[in-house]
Amino acid sequence: MKEEKLIRKCQRGDRHAQKLLYERYEGGMFRLCYRYVRSQAEAEDLLTQGFLKVFDRIQDFRYRGPGSLAGWIRRIMVNESLMHLRQQKFEFVSEDEAVQVVATERTDQALDAEALYALVRALPIGYRTVFNLHAIEGYSHKEIAEQLGISESTSRSQLAKARKMLQSMAIQTGYHNATA
Repeated sequence: MKEEKLIRKCQRGDRHAQKLLYERYEGGMFRLCYRYVRSQAEAEDLLTQGFLKVFDRIQDFRYRGPGSLAGWIRRIMVNESLMHLRQQKFEFVSEDEAVQVVATERTDQALDAEALYALVRALPIGYRTVFNLHAIEGYSHKEIAEQLGISESTSRSQLAKARKMLQSMAIQTGYHNATA
């Protein structure tokens, strides 16, 4: 079903269309949520809460071309994830306090997407959140600072520390050409 038609049906409350929309986006949105939290259960809860908001607010959505729906849903999921983190009252940590998690040892392998995903998930929550928002979602440091209630310099610092830690973890796990 074409995206515009799917949106219109969802806006009319068509349950079948809502199911199709959910099935079309749930995989990618689950991975997005899971990048921000530690457990699969938390990510599933965020996904559910996010889609409840999507269907609650679908009437306000205006189609602006291919990708606009995915971007709109993505923003809702990111905001749900950030709200969850704020409720958890996570704290940013210094590099000295960060626990470095070393994945299963691998030698002479390039860092693939799944391995990078695992390394990002192993970052301390503050590093991971800023890294996700900046490097993956494309937020500016100003936007990150506003979203998280931190200074822009803290955002920059957390990103630099996250990249440094990712490089270190990639090297420790035996990946060559490890750059983050």
